[in-house]
Amino acid sequence: MGEALLSRLLDRGLYQAEAILVCDRAPDRLLQLQQQYGVKTSTSNAEAMAAEVVMLAIKPQVLDKVAAQLNETNSVKSKSLIVSILAGVPLARLEAAFPENPVVRTMPNTPATVGAGMSAIAPGAKVTPDHLKTARNIFEAVGQVVDIPENLMDAVTGLSGSGPAFVALFIEALADGGVKAGLPRAIAAQLALQTVLGSAQLLQDSQLHPAQLKDRVTSPGGTTIAGVAALEDKGLRSAVIEAVYAAYRRSRELGH
Repeated sequence: MGEALLSRLLDRGLYQAEAILVCDRAPDRLLQLQQQYGVKTSTSNAEAMAAEVVMLAIKPQVLDKVAAQLNETNSVKSKSLIVSILAGVPLARLEAAFPENPVVRTMPNTPATVGAGMSAIAPGAKVTPDHLKTARNIFEAVGQVVDIPENLMDAVTGLSGSGPAFVALFIEALADGGVKAGLPRAIAAQLALQTVLGSAQLLQDSQLHPAQLKDRVTSPGGTTIAGVAALEDKGLRSAVIEAVYAAYRRSRELGH
């Protein structure tokens, strides 16, 4: 996710390569990023605190160690905006790790890698409107952004954070249905993927409610209503609702 944000920020011209410092403990990884994007690199996390914005794109379990390294030089620029994309790590813990800094908690999702992401932003106590604007600009480079209170972040994680996996599972099942009906695998996969992509685009562009699109495709006594009835019989909607809610509950468990 960190590299996805990096590449899109450079492509959109929001930041210049020379204005970005990437820190990582793996020299080989840093060399690859430096060669590919032209950014500055360092194996020392402490150097990052000289930046206007410090993005935490790390594993939650190393937060305390990284925060200690960053705070070694926190006096250099104590007003750096800390932006976290760590799943399940609440603002309270982030603000305790960076007591001198404004902190923004975010939850992007994997479609951000192709500029079609959905990100939610929850500001901490020291965040100003200018800080919020900066954070929004960063994540708008990889898709759409919504502002939410932090108590809804676990719900966002369950829906848009985990949602790409649910959509991928549906696309795979849709293609499998085509194979069962006799289509070659490659053609079934192409049909399934484009059908989901096109349907989503149509809903977005037309602002139709999903039920309206469903009704437009469903003619009396036709093929679609037969399929819809089969989906209802097998509990598709209920299963999706429960999947989102299960992911939401797990996110809450990880954050407490």
